[in-house]
Parts: sequence; C-alpha cells; structure tokens
Amino acid sequence: MKNTVLAVFCTIMAAMPVLTGCSARNGIPAFTEDELAIIAGHGVMRVLTVSDSEDSLVLRTVCEDISDADLRSEAFSNLAERMIETVTDSMQDGVGIAAPQIGLSRRLVAVMRYDKEGMPFEIYPNIRIECFSSGKQSGLEGCLSIPEKSGNVERSEWVVISYTDPSSLEIVRDTVEGYTAVIFQHEADHLDGVLFTDRMNGNCPN
Repeated sequence: MKNTVLAVFCTIMAAMPVLTGCSARNGIPAFTEDELAIIAGHGVMRVLTVSDSEDSLVLRTVCEDISDADLRSEAFSNLAERMIETVTDSMQDGVGIAAPQIGLSRRLVAVMRYDKEGMPFEIYPNIRIECFSSGKQSGLEGCLSIPEKSGNVERSEWVVISYTDPSSLEIVRDTVEGYTAVIFQHEADHLDGVLFTDRMNGNCPN
C-alpha cells in the first residue's frame, strides 16, 4: 500500500504544470569573481579529484542554486558549453558531470540522455530529485573525480527530477527511468557532497 501511494504521489508531481521560478529563487547569490574566473576561458576544464585535499573540500560541499540573472548570462552559456566539452573529452569520456567536479559549488549537472534519440548531453541547473521509486537496481559505477575505482551501487529504478529551464526560467519536472535515472542520481549526489563510494560503504541514509 505504501509503495502504491508513493507511486501515485510521484506521478502527480511529474504531471504538475510548470511553475514560474523567479520568486522561489530570490536571494540566491550571483556568481562570485572566483567562480567567474573558473568559468572564463575556453575548452576542457580541470576535473577535481579526491586525491587532492583542497579538491576534496569542494567535492564535499553542499551546492547552492544559480540565480535567474546568471542563468541568462553569457557566463552560464560558456559554463554549460565547457562542462559538456569536459565530460565528452577523450581523456574523461564520462556520461555525466556535476559543477563541483570543476570547482563550482552550484546545483548544475550535465547528463547524457541515454533515453533520448541521439543520446545528447543536456544541462540541468538547480536540479533536485523530488521522488525516488521504491524499486531498486544495482549496477557498476565509477566517477571522474575518483579515477580507477568502481563498484556496485544500488539506485532507484526511476526518479522525478525538477530543474530550472534557463531560457524560460520556469521549473520543469521530468520522470526518468533506467540507466539515465542512475546517472541523474549519481550527479545529484555530487551537489549534496555525496560520492558513489559513500553509497558503496553504506554511509548514506537513502
């Protein structure tokens, strides 16, 4: 019964109309000078790793949202382009990347959409997972920030995500299943300072 109620609630959440997000994001700090310095430039960005103590502090930081003004800025467009260029670079060849992995403590991920034609990489600012299915799937995971390590992690079979559309500044919801759902869960964890190894070791409550 509990699982049925959860599934119904998640379905309702996923079907809700988009909502304007401006009032919900008042007071979000603008990109700092240090952040703009990381964003500036062109090409592949440096990926932070747990082997560096300063990098680890960033990777363990809970991230903040991105303001409406910054989402409309040239800096954000450049950041989105560079994150995708970084994760698709032959030296990385990843399926997803989160902003803290390139030094920004902001709620932004780039995810390869295996569930869409052409499997495009897409950018998701201010992303959150609103619902997790009770059904689980287990699979092998790795991480660009933890090189040469992998392990089995249990994840939900499907999730409901919400994020801000950078063009309309509206909140969008989507239900994602299968391997793409795994990628979203992995990258969203980064935004809360959680690494896949924490889940392997049972250090996460959910």
